[in-house]
Amino acid sequence: MRLILREEVEHLGQPGDLVNVKPGYARNYLIPRGLAYRATDANVQRIEEERRIREERARRIYLEANRQASRLEGLTLHFTARASEEGTLFGSVTVRDILERAAQEDLDFELDKRAVQLEEPIKSVGEHVIRMRLHAGVETDVRVIVEAEAD
Repeated sequence: MRLILREEVEHLGQPGDLVNVKPGYARNYLIPRGLAYRATDANVQRIEEERRIREERARRIYLEANRQASRLEGLTLHFTARASEEGTLFGSVTVRDILERAAQEDLDFELDKRAVQLEEPIKSVGEHVIRMRLHAGVETDVRVIVEAEAD
């Protein structure tokens, strides 16, 4: 039976692919779950429209990520924390702290915690560069300056 895949199906294909499968697999699994359509002329047009909408949505998300990256470019976040004489913090600056401080800036969007690429919390005084990954292929750096609290 000829079908058009609506979503990715493991070991079968990607959205929009025209595939041949056994009738039982189509009737009992793919079609009831909305993973595929029968390959009629109307459905070919329907899947093309869905593909166009999906591509347009992906393009808008990419453009928005680029806009956000340009707003974050050159951003510097300042923190003060208790630290030892050697410059080691008694606490740490975490992803959550970075998100809260970024929210206080004049940004017109909210950062997602998955965007902050911090392997481990910052535990020392000084300047640190944090990578922000806003979308696949859209990254920017944010400077984080941690200063010791004055006694």
